[in-house]
Amino acid sequence: MTDSDPRQASGSELVADSRFIIYVLRHDPTALGLTLDSAGWVRVETLLAALAKHGRSIDRQRLARLVTGLDKPRLEVNGERIRASHGHSVEVDLGLEPAIPPTTLFHGTIARNLALIRTEGLKPMNRRHVHLSPDMETARKVAVRRGTPIILSIDAATMHTNGHIFLPTNHQVWLTTTVPPHYLTPLPN
Repeated sequence: MTDSDPRQASGSELVADSRFIIYVLRHDPTALGLTLDSAGWVRVETLLAALAKHGRSIDRQRLARLVTGLDKPRLEVNGERIRASHGHSVEVDLGLEPAIPPTTLFHGTIARNLALIRTEGLKPMNRRHVHLSPDMETARKVAVRRGTPIILSIDAATMHTNGHIFLPTNHQVWLTTTVPPHYLTPLPN
């Protein structure tokens, strides 16, 4: 088996490759010597060459599988360019346009975070935005990776009415800069 044969790669190898590429494109492009443009894009060939130079040989077929075939889309390709679709800590302009959110959005967290969230609300932490889900199941999937999930209901309609800006991504994620605690309601498990 070769590292670049997507037909033979195990699910865990694909997940590891996906996580690494997403990390680089969201948080540390310099780890591979990459420079992103202002919108977070880098040429596919440049990324593949940088990966190979750093011991991660991935061909276009495997990269396509990473873009489309895992649990949820976190990468997007536009012609010969690729970027992380959201979740950046590096400065990028994703070109997202503000929109009216659904009445209610959801956020998945775990119990140990709940006390702080109740007093301070949701903050982007090491990212540029808070990520919200359009449904409880998606929020649950996000949280379960870290422990027993706690789902928070977000009064997005009132937030929007009160001037908070929401940015929808192409992947069913809604971004906002913060969610003050009075817009949050923990849901029963």
